[in-house]
Amino acid sequence: MNYSEALEKLNSCGQEHVLKYYGELSEESQKSLLSQIEKLDMSLLNCFSKKDISGKRGNFKPLGAVTIDEVKQRYSEFSETGINAIKNGKVATVLLAGGQGTRLGFEHPKGMFNIGLNRELYIFECLMNNIKSTAEKSGAWIPLYIMTSETNNAETVEFFEKHDYFGYNKDYVTFFIQDMAFAVDENGKIILEDKDKIFLSPNGNGGWFSSIAKAGLLGEIKNKGIEWINVFAVDNVLQQIADPAFIGSVICSECESGGKVVSKASPDEKVGVLCLENDKPSIVEYYEMTDEMRNGREPDGSLSYRYGVILNYLFRTDRLEEIMNNEMPVHIVKKKVNCLDESGNPVNREVYKFETLVLDMIHMQKSCLSYEVERNREFAPVKNAEGVDSVDTARNLLIENGIEI
Repeated sequence: MNYSEALEKLNSCGQEHVLKYYGELSEESQKSLLSQIEKLDMSLLNCFSKKDISGKRGNFKPLGAVTIDEVKQRYSEFSETGINAIKNGKVATVLLAGGQGTRLGFEHPKGMFNIGLNRELYIFECLMNNIKSTAEKSGAWIPLYIMTSETNNAETVEFFEKHDYFGYNKDYVTFFIQDMAFAVDENGKIILEDKDKIFLSPNGNGGWFSSIAKAGLLGEIKNKGIEWINVFAVDNVLQQIADPAFIGSVICSECESGGKVVSKASPDEKVGVLCLENDKPSIVEYYEMTDEMRNGREPDGSLSYRYGVILNYLFRTDRLEEIMNNEMPVHIVKKKVNCLDESGNPVNREVYKFETLVLDMIHMQKSCLSYEVERNREFAPVKNAEGVDSVDTARNLLIENGIEI
């Protein structure tokens, strides 16, 4: 894209200020800025003009689950079905690893954080050990797609290469970069991070499948005959990946998707809950729940909205394609960021960011199986440096599960 083409693209939607400092830039910086402009998805501006940040939701109802006891009773059936799917190449996995460990005081990719005490044990290593265990159990390597960000991709790839993929077959590991989205001010004007740089941030955890498609990997997935994709987060060191029993239970249920859940530790636990919204599967965030929803009880005394999600989902590939083609909802959120003001001075100000969310991917399914797991066996989130869901609580759970740290 040359300057004239960039100016025409920006002029068409009143964003010509992005080129305000073009004449002050070096030739290299000019090329960089033009390249950024070429990649901009201007359709997001339409979302902003119609924005509704009220967070209005539908009518919620509780959703039951395949309980731990039920899983135990049908474990052989579920596991055999899941292992067959893995052996036949029907299953792939996606690790969401685009974030940094900032909240842990660690300015590197979060998965590189060493959670060990007496030896080196990285978050990435914990996850790779878990998927390696499934591969050994099923007798087949499982394709693993790792979503990074523009910020941490190079460091993440180098880390995996340095550690020889923690013993996993590297031919089955593929990295791809999450799509980025610009931010705007209260007047809908695109924000600059610097005179030669548009402010960009990851487009939310619901952007993983569209990012796979834009990376050119969807054809590969379809050619391999992959029918199911298990997507999971980087920050749970006990995350069981491509769990045959989970996969098998969803297949046996004939549901379009599945989500691993844990029984909430208390009514006020800060986890999203898998439920029904307007009679379709959905996730209600803890801060969206009313007191009645938080504290409501079933006849047996259990919480009505009991099953908290741990960001471990299973989706049908063909349904994901339909969702992507029908366009996912775009959420507009206010956040403070470092950027330039209208005069070109660095400031920390409130802007509007555009994000897609995985909860919408669930809500766009016709059905979703809640699959309960034991929280002290599969839920050890590393979100904070100390306190709840911290490095220390995760370490304690690793030790409880017989993992040497």
